[in-house]
Amino acid sequence: MTQNKYVLNWINEMAEMTCPDKIVWIDGTEAQAEALRAEACSTGEMIKLNQELLPNCYLHRTAVNDVARVEGRTFICTSKKEDAGNINNWMAPEECYAKLSKLYKGSMKGRTMYVIPYSMSIVGSPFAKYGIELTDSIYVVLNMLIMTRVGTNVLEALGESGDFIKGLHARADIDEENRYICHFPEDNTIWSVNSGYGGNVLLGKKCFALRIASYLGRKEGWMAEHMLILGVEYPNGETKYICAAFPSACGKTNLAMLIPPELYRNNGYKVWCVGDDIAWLRVGEDGRLWAVNPENGFFGVAPGTNLNSNPNALYTTMKDTIFTNVVHNLDNNSVWWEGLDKNPPTNAIDWKGNVWDCTKYDKKDKSTCGAHPNSRFTALAANCPCLSSEFNNPKGVPVSAIVFGGRRAKTAPLVYQSTSWQNGAFVGSIMASETTAAAAGAVGVVRRDPMAMRPFVGYDMGDYWAHWLKMGTLIPNAPKIFHVNWFRTDDEGNFIWPGFGDNMRVLMWILARCEGKVEADITPIGYVPHAEDIDIEGLDGVTVDTIRELLTVDKESWLADIDNIKEFYAQVGDRVPQAMYDELAALEARLKA
Repeated sequence: MTQNKYVLNWINEMAEMTCPDKIVWIDGTEAQAEALRAEACSTGEMIKLNQELLPNCYLHRTAVNDVARVEGRTFICTSKKEDAGNINNWMAPEECYAKLSKLYKGSMKGRTMYVIPYSMSIVGSPFAKYGIELTDSIYVVLNMLIMTRVGTNVLEALGESGDFIKGLHARADIDEENRYICHFPEDNTIWSVNSGYGGNVLLGKKCFALRIASYLGRKEGWMAEHMLILGVEYPNGETKYICAAFPSACGKTNLAMLIPPELYRNNGYKVWCVGDDIAWLRVGEDGRLWAVNPENGFFGVAPGTNLNSNPNALYTTMKDTIFTNVVHNLDNNSVWWEGLDKNPPTNAIDWKGNVWDCTKYDKKDKSTCGAHPNSRFTALAANCPCLSSEFNNPKGVPVSAIVFGGRRAKTAPLVYQSTSWQNGAFVGSIMASETTAAAAGAVGVVRRDPMAMRPFVGYDMGDYWAHWLKMGTLIPNAPKIFHVNWFRTDDEGNFIWPGFGDNMRVLMWILARCEGKVEADITPIGYVPHAEDIDIEGLDGVTVDTIRELLTVDKESWLADIDNIKEFYAQVGDRVPQAMYDELAALEARLKA
């Protein structure tokens, strides 16, 4: 498939260590993929579902001890510990290579090593970065075929260059005590061992597209961000694009695939999804920031996805999809999960492979769930009903606004705008969510998740913020930066804002601000809308007074938050840029004034 000596020498070296019985190159053809699906079904690795209801859809179960990303076993291996930073786990590269080499030794005996040449973003585009993943898992191969652009054209684009990301994955013994996901940004290398779960083994996803890419972006002058990309099409046919970053459980995928409220639909507005999870951003020739989604599919959480919460996501999964750790409905050989509908199957197998009795399900007890709470669907973006026509544009899309979000009961207003790029980077650095009853531990604990990148920055967090600040000086026509909070509650703990599709009403104000069409009030935290400028036509129970309440800036709760921010900055350490401390001091002074 290639004569590239860098590629061939590296594959030989990895094969000598892992000792596979044979090596198979993945060429991206449907014929080869179909043969692999058949093989996976013959061994029980996958189950072929009802092809009339769910054409080309399959079910997979991971090991019971291997159901999610493992942040505690995820390492950044840089030659200097301080370059990995205080937020990341660090191991010296030599120590890590030595430790993991023992785990890889002979791990593919009796197995096949698959060689997956893949591209993040469109092959040949200015954004494209190439990788090769070696794996002994057909499940990984089939997922990578959905999530990335795989094929011989990747090898042709790479040519004789050694500039590719080297990914090695071995299932080994699925031993959680020896499970490691290790990144060597200085070596363009990712090693993953003893896991079969997507987030740990689909090395193009968080490992490459965020941890390694964020390191490359800093080095090369671009940005890799944990952001959705959506386009709002106006009745005149013009489309404006927004990138948005949210921590988990803040409705990111729902926003990416938003269906406009009836009022907007009837007036000819449309919303298009460019990406639901990751954005790579570069400064264009026109001085604007341009974004692409480097992925080719969606790796979404199944529970809670339904016709009300996210019909576009549900329709996307109805063909060419791999479901992981959901319920197997034996009556019609299809799938089910909590929150899909109110009709759980009575003849079913749960995510662990055991007979499931739906009558024993207790919403408060996760152990009674038929589908694992982190069960997944891997679905082709091409099957999404609201996929943007710009999805495969090699230039990407121009970004009008960057939106940060969190889950705060009282502190953050519904929406506010930063006063500058520097202030916007500060707003991103203090992003936070409060734990809910659904999360383990105490309720209302504030967890800082800067730019929603806390688990995904491939180097020191302070240096990452410095890169944000530097990028602001390199973008002549920079997007404006905003913060939203859909989760403000009343005194009884009920959400005040309706959320879901009605979040578009806030996006419309954001875009109007970007075009200078609406005024705003300056407050200690930034620009806040005039309540009358948030469109509430057709919203039951929401008045201008409701919006006024949602937009209030509670100085006391913000001042209480300042101490928490200072603690977090101290945790990030010595490399927090002075500009961030200046912004924090100025915020505190304004709140006290």
